Amino acid sequence: MPNDEYRIVLYDDPASLDAAAWDRVVSADVDANPFVRHAYVHAMHASGAAVPETGWYARFVTCWRGAQLVAIVPLYAKTHSFGEYVFDWAWAQAQERRGVPYYPKGLVAVPFTPVPGTRIIATDSAARTFAISALLDLVPALGLSSLHVLFAPQTQIDALAGAGMLIRTNVQFHWHNRHYQGFDTFLEALTQPKRKKIRAERRKVQEAGVHLERRIGPEITQEDWRFFVRCYENTYAAHGASPYLNLDFFLRIGREMPHNLLLVRATRNGSPIAGALAFFDRERSALYGRYWGALIHVPCLHFECCYYQMIEFAIEQGLAEFQGGAQGAHKMARGLDPTVTASAHWMSDATTHAAVRRFLERERDSVVEMIDEMIEHRALRALG
Repeated sequence: MPNDEYRIVLYDDPASLDAAAWDRVVSADVDANPFVRHAYVHAMHASGAAVPETGWYARFVTCWRGAQLVAIVPLYAKTHSFGEYVFDWAWAQAQERRGVPYYPKGLVAVPFTPVPGTRIIATDSAARTFAISALLDLVPALGLSSLHVLFAPQTQIDALAGAGMLIRTNVQFHWHNRHYQGFDTFLEALTQPKRKKIRAERRKVQEAGVHLERRIGPEITQEDWRFFVRCYENTYAAHGASPYLNLDFFLRIGREMPHNLLLVRATRNGSPIAGALAFFDRERSALYGRYWGALIHVPCLHFECCYYQMIEFAIEQGLAEFQGGAQGAHKMARGLDPTVTASAHWMSDATTHAAVRRFLERERDSVVEMIDEMIEHRALRALG
């Protein structure tokens, strides 16, 4: 969209952009969270996690008004669909069976981070509108088969839908602080079977001789990081998979954004055995559960580290929300509720676009039915 007021510049590495200028745009965006800050995105690249060698080709779209950076779109040209959490493998296979390449495709997302938040990062609505128009023009010009904008806020989803993109809904599980005075107050708000179950799970961990400790930001040492990465890698290996992230990534975020970090450490007989990492944002009043790992199996320890310790921390800190991450209906039994997330999709191949449109119409109805059924089995006694 030609516009003399703005200019567009593409970058293939966040290191090429001034961190302070980037974060000024983030600070002005009401839907931002720590995962779109320069330090986090840069750590993904500098550590080798999201780079061309792993199939992530950055084509970051920046919008400038004069000399001022006013919008950033983290666009990637991707040669696969790993690390996204909105699955389009079936679409890719169907298109390629027809002899039409699906990759490279265009992806707007934070790598390996299925946390809802701004994707068209902008200082104001005019800059965002221009950035969306520029993005849609750039995708075919860059030779990308399609565009996928993942986990965007509703206002941006509406704008993308208005620009002709197809909308897909999914479900995550989030906990909401209803002014609880403590964990016991939270338990009292649950149905009796769920309350009994949580108390039994926490008791199993205690009876196993496990000690839990929470460390915030600067309290997390390099030794802690090395141990946590051992746990993280061990858990991936137990599932026959390779981890996306490495020690360098965690050391970088530990240095650059310590005041957003919470590490839960589990020890037994004086030796660490497991850990869970979360990010928190006091300005947004939110806690985001992210990574977990263990060296040994202790029944219910995963629930303790990843849910109960996090909920306790959120209550103590007065945080309004705890996002438990992607997938996992079992989280409902721990007091989290289903929450709708959304993504936007456009395919240059007309046959694929039409087929995806029909698929999403059917899927949307099933998601609504699934949420309605889940609500009937929620852990809270009643909304309020």
